Amino acid sequence: MGVMELYSTVAETIYSYTGLSPVAFFTILSLMVGIYHMVCGMFVSPEVEAAAATRRSVQPEPELPPEPVEIGEVTIEELRAYDGSDPKKPLLMAIKGNIFDVSRSRIFYGPGGPYALFAGRESSRALALMSFDQNDLTGNLEGLSASELEVLQDWEEKFMEKYVKVGHLVSERTRTTDNNQKNEKLEALQEPRTEIDNQVENLGTKGNERDSRSVIWA
Repeated sequence: MGVMELYSTVAETIYSYTGLSPVAFFTILSLMVGIYHMVCGMFVSPEVEAAAATRRSVQPEPELPPEPVEIGEVTIEELRAYDGSDPKKPLLMAIKGNIFDVSRSRIFYGPGGPYALFAGRESSRALALMSFDQNDLTGNLEGLSASELEVLQDWEEKFMEKYVKVGHLVSERTRTTDNNQKNEKLEALQEPRTEIDNQVENLGTKGNERDSRSVIWA
């Protein structure tokens, strides 16, 4: 029996029992199957519903990132330790020298995320150029056009609205200079104290000499 003969036989059988053409019959049949599944979905047995509720209850809640912590002055080299490779450390990135905690968006800036390249880095130039080039991960803004600087300004404003600023970048030279100045101030404060101690020691020596003379004369 050929395909056409088989089709004719099926069509005649459908028409003789239903009075419908094959197209109309299968269309109605599809609608009935769809309605059946929809109605079955509305009436779920208590056992199935309880099992589904149990599965929902045992699902772990998503872990919230810790509250941002102020880190103060950080060098570019120190900032790289906050690129997400250590899950115990916050996820940080810098824009125009300001450091932001982006831990709440780890899915984007963490390892494997679409913007993981920017984590732990000063990303001003890359953001201004909308670039993913490693060479643009720098705070150097030389040669940027006014429109590119405006793009960077928009990024900075968005970060200030969404994330917490936790510190700012400093150069190693600046930090060394600051430490030297602090040491000089401490030394300056210690010098008057040394003079006072010497004066007190001299007074104590003179007092001992007077006491010795008093004993001799007595």
